[in-house]
Amino acid sequence: QVHLIESGGGSVQAGGSLRLSCLASDITFRHYTMGWFRQAPAKEREFVGSITYSGSTTTGPDSVKGRFIVSRDNDKKMAYLEMRSVKPEDTGVYYCGAVPASLGNSMVRSLYSYWGQGTQVTVSS
Repeated sequence: QVHLIESGGGSVQAGGSLRLSCLASDITFRHYTMGWFRQAPAKEREFVGSITYSGSTTTGPDSVKGRFIVSRDNDKKMAYLEMRSVKPEDTGVYYCGAVPASLGNSMVRSLYSYWGQGTQVTVSS
């Protein structure tokens, strides 16, 4: 059974940084693009960024460009989301997911095969 386990969430002040991690188990890691989504209260889950096995990244909305960086360590079956210069509007539950690389699309939530349980990020002003 595939498991994705996020960690690294918490509370941070605006302007600070946070690094989220996602550990994948029982998955053929090279077959999947790893993506990050977030969901703010009363809002839809939003694509934040993704990274293929080879390291190609897709960035999410303009609001996170230049601040959020997605990376992965294939040997450790880990994916990361580094969040810099965080803002209160970055508050939400952050989810990592795995989408088959063969689909060639990492921005559509419904295409994802697996999800983590989510980790809460709270940014205070």
